[in-house]
Amino acid sequence: MKLTFPVVFSPCVCGVGYVVTVPDLPGCVTQGDSLSDAILMGQDAASGWILVALEEGEAPHKASTQDSISLEPGEFTSYLVLDIDSYAKNMG
Repeated sequence: MKLTFPVVFSPCVCGVGYVVTVPDLPGCVTQGDSLSDAILMGQDAASGWILVALEEGEAPHKASTQDSISLEPGEFTSYLVLDIDSYAKNMG
């Protein structure tokens, strides 16, 4: 199963890297030291969040659109593509 979710990238207050928030997955927040690291960390955090929800019997969450996300100055949105089957296989 492949899913796509919009995410918000916020510059870290320390000045290096980005905080990644997945608005559709409550509490799903991570960070990375660079944009590429933040994307990978976001994919990992969101995939883990979804996998736990599925294991608890929840239906896959429906993703919102980028247009519905309000941003603070310096933030930007993008999408993460999640391969849940591959993630589950790698996590055992």
